[in-house]
Amino acid sequence: MADNQDHQYVFYTKVAWGIYVLITMLIMAVLVLVVARDNEEMFFYGLLTPAAFYVFRPTNRYIGRLVYKFTGMSQTGEQK
Repeated sequence: MADNQDHQYVFYTKVAWGIYVLITMLIMAVLVLVVARDNEEMFFYGLLTPAAFYVFRPTNRYIGRLVYKFTGMSQTGEQK
């Protein structure tokens, strides 16, 4: 049972990171395609948006709390 719970928790964690990446790409696309006025701003927003999202990425502990909040799945005692 714990093995199945571990697999589900890993799956939900990967889904959470995938959602984070999609949000990053969406914000980057809006900044580059809508906000930027010239090529220099497009380049700036295209590079610095993912860099900022990488630097300020959530910790695994925070992602784990969100996974538990929305799915009810948590890590087993071995991984803590």
